[in-house]
Amino acid sequence: MPLVEVKDLIKRYGEVEALRGVSFTVEAGEVFGLLGPNGAGKTTLMRILAGLTPPSSGTARIGGYDVIAERVRAQQHIGYCPQDLLIYEDLTGRENLLFFAALRGIPRSEACRRADEVLKFLGLAEWGDQLVKKYSGGMKRRLNLAAALVHDPDVLLLDEPTVGFDPHARHELWNLLRQLRREGRAILLATHYMEEADALCDRVAIIDQGRIVALDTPEALKRQYGPPTVLAFLLATEISDPLIDIAREFSEEGKVLVCGEELRIYVRNPEAILPTATQRLIEAGARIREVRVAEPTLEDVFVRLTGRRLEE
Repeated sequence: MPLVEVKDLIKRYGEVEALRGVSFTVEAGEVFGLLGPNGAGKTTLMRILAGLTPPSSGTARIGGYDVIAERVRAQQHIGYCPQDLLIYEDLTGRENLLFFAALRGIPRSEACRRADEVLKFLGLAEWGDQLVKKYSGGMKRRLNLAAALVHDPDVLLLDEPTVGFDPHARHELWNLLRQLRREGRAILLATHYMEEADALCDRVAIIDQGRIVALDTPEALKRQYGPPTVLAFLLATEISDPLIDIAREFSEEGKVLVCGEELRIYVRNPEAILPTATQRLIEAGARIREVRVAEPTLEDVFVRLTGRRLEE
């Protein structure tokens, strides 16, 4: 039986539908990604699964228990790490964990053991008796995750857990999540970082405007929806609207992705298109520093499906 089961979930706020018939399952030992821009419905879905927000219709079950009708039993299986920090800055890291363990009804001796284990696991052992107000931002984020782990849940709900992390800290957390997966936990990861979803997730649901528009493994999604080839032009000049318009003439379905100084177009016959596209861009004033033939990414998939970038 899947540890997480979501079926036909709908959530309305007045006239606004935040979720529109969302369905999926998550198995033990699986990292399942919700990949989409801010406002796509990821946080609403997480709050419903955590038992904090009721759905308008549809069902959600954690460990076989309905998150509304059997909320207390369902929550016993859940470790929820929201975007906002839940920890208390005037307590130490260890005191925070003992407090959250007490809320779960864990005996004091067991809570102390679990707190020490989790602090060590997340690299916070030497800081456990320091006030949280002295922690760095990344340390506070790790302690926020520790609070979700202290009661040893088998389902983790992680809502944008690496927002604000530098690349090194992000990769450290990825390694920790891989270890949690090896322990057999089901991890539901909401993110708008396509690299994060690609690196961590066994399956990914691409969510846009409250709907799941595609669901599969990252590789299968790229094979099915990604273009056969991406031509990536790294420019030394500003990527202006006229340059984007030229790129659209050559790109499949007219879809273009701008990533910083890089202009990406999607083609099926790169050998035939590359010389002409390069010449047209140069004639329009582009100074091209580099041209790469690249494999499609999950962001390319998102653009293909929605016509927008993840950050928009």
